[in-house]
This record gives sequence, structure tokens and C-alpha cells, in this order.
Amino acid sequence: MIVGGKDIQGSSQVVDSDRPEGSKFRLTGKGVDQEPKGIFRINENTGSVSVTRSLDREMIATYQLFVETTDVNGKTLEGPVPLEVIVIDQNDNRPIFREGPYVGHVMEGSPTGTMVMRMTAFDADDPATDNALLRYNIRQQTPDKPSPNMFYIDPEKGDIVTVVSPALLDRETLENPKYELIIEAQDMAGLDVGLTGTATATIMIDDKNDHSPKFTKKEFQATVEEGVMGVIVNLTVEDKDDPTTGAWRAAYTIINGNPGQSFEIHTNPQTNEGMLSVVKPLDYEISAFHTLLIKVENEDPLVPEVSYGPSSTATVHITVLDVNEGPVFYPDPMMVTRQENISVGSVLLTVNATDPDSLQHQTIRYSVYKDPAGWLNINPINGTVDTTAVLDRESPFVHNSVYTALFLAIDSGNPPATGTGTLLITLEDVNDNAPFIYPTVAEVCDDAKNLSVVILGASDKDLHPNTDPFKFEIHKQTVPDKVWKISKINNTHALVSLLQNLNKANYNLPIMVTDSGKPPMTNITDLRVQVCSCKNSKVDCNAAGALHASVLSLLLLCLFSLACK
Repeated sequence: MIVGGKDIQGSSQVVDSDRPEGSKFRLTGKGVDQEPKGIFRINENTGSVSVTRSLDREMIATYQLFVETTDVNGKTLEGPVPLEVIVIDQNDNRPIFREGPYVGHVMEGSPTGTMVMRMTAFDADDPATDNALLRYNIRQQTPDKPSPNMFYIDPEKGDIVTVVSPALLDRETLENPKYELIIEAQDMAGLDVGLTGTATATIMIDDKNDHSPKFTKKEFQATVEEGVMGVIVNLTVEDKDDPTTGAWRAAYTIINGNPGQSFEIHTNPQTNEGMLSVVKPLDYEISAFHTLLIKVENEDPLVPEVSYGPSSTATVHITVLDVNEGPVFYPDPMMVTRQENISVGSVLLTVNATDPDSLQHQTIRYSVYKDPAGWLNINPINGTVDTTAVLDRESPFVHNSVYTALFLAIDSGNPPATGTGTLLITLEDVNDNAPFIYPTVAEVCDDAKNLSVVILGASDKDLHPNTDPFKFEIHKQTVPDKVWKISKINNTHALVSLLQNLNKANYNLPIMVTDSGKPPMTNITDLRVQVCSCKNSKVDCNAAGALHASVLSLLLLCLFSLACK
């Protein structure tokens, strides 16, 4: 059974010459009792099959139905027999371009017939019929200069190629390097009765490096003050190539006049200009003029038929302006070594500063800039530095035995220029600090079995060999009546202990400590020892009767008591 795709109603006759009397026809399958249901029906008496609504071949091209005969009770008598329904295609679908956007590229100057891109459309109609047989053509080209027919499309394949000469395909002379083509696809093999669909093809004429960059002038001028760094001049070039490509972007090189590498040149990415910079300070006294030869090239190589010409090089004349520069100390920093405690008025050194502006014949005066401890003076005329106070290595202004001071050298320019110099004074140690002990307070129980009182340590602000080993002694303790004992532990520590228990009281024990300097220095410090009552895990250090006796007083009291007896 064959029906048209858009038939609202159609019919076909099923014939059974041997059909028993009273039997009926029954139709089943997809489109009848299966989804989509109700499209086909059969006259149970005559066997006429009809279509109830329009069919769409692009949705379902064929239907497999089954016909059978049944008795009055619905029991199958014959069949089922297959019935195939084929939907005939009608040209009811326009060609469509499904793969857009369509963008093609072709290099400027390409030969005639160069392939640009392919445009293909889709038609949902039956591909075995002319309903889906497509033909292509270009309906419109924008812009239409320099020729209204810059491109051609193969009507069957959809291939777009160039049809103009390479000379016309010059990006730099085109009104716009972008073309838009309205491409039409028509079914029915392009007959007028065919349906059409359109799409836009965008074709970009790509640049090639067929123009070398050229300086806008042969010579550039620049002026810069000596000692100043940064950009001094921008070199301008022209290039007809595409500004978005390496065929336009410039690369600059200094090819002569820069032996000291005082100059560098970089490309401004926005303007393509060459930014010439001073990267090392220039000195007017050494050279007041500089001449540089600079060349420019593209990032991308030129095409073989184009080369760099004389316009791709330029000369830059640089004038250096003289400025009043500050005097320079030499050496800087200046370093001397002296013993601390040298006499006031001692000469440390004579500083030396020179004026770089040798052609100006200026005079120099000196002054103290930073002298944290106020120890120094400088002669403003000849730069002699002497002391105004005693130099102390142990001063908080001295770090790692080095004292730092700053001096100024001021020239007679208008306005005057100033230079700064640093003086580092290394101070050698002198044994000018006596050692001291720690701690200076100790506690001990009056009934202690261990008569050790305290471990003493000693320290000295001086440096070795003016420090340890230290000598520890009890000052003025008479030998026959010793109560205390001090024993060396090592070079820096000693143990103070009792020879017998003492009554609860506070005692001041004079400890004498001596360093190893030559000559040595000695310090006597009272060690305050509290003898406390220690009972039932309670320590009471309040002296009975507020007794405060020195060791000497205690010894005299003991001698007096013995004499009374």
C-alpha cells in the first residue's frame, strides 16, 4: 500500500475471496493499536483500509501493519498477513545550513582558484528524490569592490574559491579585508519550483608580511640630563600590514653607538613605536653627545619578494645636559680600626671626596651628618676626623664592635649638591669593664642537711681574653672562723656553701670576682643570703627580731661570747 505524505484521507482494499460468511477483517500494528494510534483503520466488512490524518514521511517513512479475519467471537480464522504502508515523499522541507557560523580565510595575493571554504546544507526530504537534490549559488557579495564577483561557489559541492587575480586580492588596497557572501541552497536540483535556504559566509583576507616597516624620518633628536634614566624618545614607524599580526609588530635593535650598553629600546605594543631608554646613567664629563644607529624589523619574516631597505634604519642624536652632581667619597664606606678609650682629640682619618663636575672647578666643604653617640668632629676644609669623646665599644650605639657615622660633602654649586659618605669604626676591646655576679639573693634552711647555698655565675661586657676564666673569692673572711665556702665549678660559675648551719637571719656575704684581663678588673658584690625556718613543709624567711648582720658582725659576736665564758 502506498499513500501520499500529505493525504488527508486515503484507502486500500484487502480482498479475501474465500472468506467465510459472517467473518470480519481486523487491522493491527504501529499506527493502529500501537503508537501513534489511530492513523489507520479498516472496514471490518469490506476490508477497506483508510488513513485518518495527514502523514509526515520525515517522521515515519513506512508502517508495518497486519490484517487477519476473525469469526463473530473474535477468533482468528486467517492471517495475520503483513501489510506495508509506504509514505510517498513530498517536497515540504527547505534546505538548511546547520553548521554555522561559516568563516573562511584566504591569504592575500592567492592565485585564482584558491579554495577558501566549503558550504553544505541539509534537506530532510527523501535523499533518493530531487526533493533533496541541492544546488548552491552566491546571491550577494558585500562589499562589491574591487569586483562584484570575487568568489565562486561550486553548485554541486558547495566549495567556495577565488576567481580574481592575485593583484586584486591585496589586503592593503581593499576597502575592507572582510567579505560577506549570502549563499543560497535550492532543492529540486535548482529548478525554480525548488525550496531555498540561505546562510552567510564570512571570508577574511589574511595578511602576509609583504610590507617592511619604515621609519617616519631618518634622524631623531633626544636630550637627557646626566644621571637620569628612563625613556628619552619614541621612534615612529609606518607599516601597511595588519596591526593584529606579527607582520606589523616592530622589533627594534641598536646596531651601533652603544658600547657601554647605556641604552635599550623596546616596542610599545599599542603604538608600535620604539621606546629608546637610558638604562645606565650618562656622564656629561665623559661624553656630552651620543649617536645611535637603530634598525627595525617585523616579528614575522618578510615574504621572499620583499626586503628591508634604507628606510628601515634611523639615526638618533642624543645630547647630554650637565647637572651639578654631588661629591663622591672614596672609598665608600671608609673603614678604620681603633682601640676603645683612646684619648679625646685623637685623629681617626682624613676623608676624601671628589666632585664629578671636574669642568666646574668647585670647592668642597665637609660636615657631620649622623653621629649617634656624638663622638666625632670633622674639619670642614680638609676633612680630618677626630674624636670629641671617649669611644666605648660597649656603648648601645656600637653593633658587633662597629660604630657607624655618616658625613656630608657639599660643593659650591648653585644650588649646591651633596654627597654622603659612611665611616665604619671597628673598636678593639680594652679591659674597662669589671665582671658582675648573678644571682645576688639566695635562700637556705636553718636545719638543711645539704649546706650548698647557691651557684653563682659571672659575666663581663668585655671580649675575650678580658673576660673568663673568672676568679671567685669571699672578701675579708678570716681563716680561723670560716662559716662560708666558695668553690669553682668552671670558668664562669662557682658554688657558695655553708660549713655549718646558721640561725634564721639575713646575711650579707661579700663576693669578689676577678676577670682575666691584663691588668685584671675586680668587682665586689654583696650576696644576700636568707637563712629560713623550714618546718612541716613550710618555709619562713622572716628574720627573728629583724636581725640583719654582716658576716664580720656575726664573727665578732661569736668571739665576744667565747670571751665571756
